Amino acid sequence: MAVTPVGNPYVESSDLVANYPGASEALAERIDIVGVNPFANAAARDAAIPSPVQGQMCSLNDDNKGYRYDGSAWVLFSGAGPANFTNTATGTYTTGGISYKYITFTGSGDLIVDQDGFADILVIGAGAGAGGYYGGGGGAGGYLAASNVYFDEGTTTVFVGAGGAGGSGTGILTAGGNGISSRVGNYYAVGGGAGGSANGGAGTRNTGFSGGSGGGAGGGVTANGGSGTSGQGNAGGNSPAINYGAGGGGSNAVGANAAGTVAGNGGAGTSSSITNASVTRSAGGGAGGDPGTAGTGGTGGGGSGTTNSTTGGSGGVNLGSGGGGGGLSGNGGPGGSGLVIIRVVV
Repeated sequence: MAVTPVGNPYVESSDLVANYPGASEALAERIDIVGVNPFANAAARDAAIPSPVQGQMCSLNDDNKGYRYDGSAWVLFSGAGPANFTNTATGTYTTGGISYKYITFTGSGDLIVDQDGFADILVIGAGAGAGGYYGGGGGAGGYLAASNVYFDEGTTTVFVGAGGAGGSGTGILTAGGNGISSRVGNYYAVGGGAGGSANGGAGTRNTGFSGGSGGGAGGGVTANGGSGTSGQGNAGGNSPAINYGAGGGGSNAVGANAAGTVAGNGGAGTSSSITNASVTRSAGGGAGGDPGTAGTGGTGGGGSGTTNSTTGGSGGVNLGSGGGGGGLSGNGGPGGSGLVIIRVVV
């Protein structure tokens, strides 16, 4: 019986038939060591291989990952496992038998990765400001959740967008300001689209702006809401020629149209448990009007509108939600800032 240069046995022509079983067994044992043998889970692997040798390999079906025994423990193949960051973790938790750590960026900064690999991310664009004077609600910032995002070793830039300003309800009536996009690496969540204002002459805009989610239309004349970004948000609502604005779009629902004596409500946001606590973010702002009913902010931090000269409600800080529209002579509320969360397995 002979062996290859790397130690795999084989039968050659000079071997007797009696050598065949020994050669076959030696080859099978060699495959056990150098082959990537599949097991249902780590418990099944450990039962089948009670005494692994350095260099032995396997794969586990429950996590679809490959492992190599380094002489003291089973470790993931290089590049096949989770990324690791050296920033101070915001929190840790274990669920479903898997342990995680995560970092929450409420402002811009750098993610320092010392082991390349995969992570889960949640990126929230900033919410938009609402319009003043029968103002449409501000649109929510874009909502982007992704799993198994690959991070290279090194520094990755994280940018958290600021919320858009509310529009003026006195003098020259103005629409709100768009929210600023957030990003981590090449993953962007688009800032929300601003809400429109009443038709007050030069410099005004009734139509809602487009964004992660679109802003609601302002009242006074027939106008449409802005459009949302596919996969990140929804459109703002529309308003007929009445003194009521429409709701800003949310990541989980469109903004409500204005109707009768009721301003539109903001669209609902989307919940995530990436930090092991369910939190709803990226909601649209409610609209303003007079004298009937103001729109309420969408679930997840949307600002509510007003029916008087007070300023509309603010979008939730670090929730990426839109501001609420101003009523008669009222200013629009500002949008809420965005957010970035990165989670890795530990």
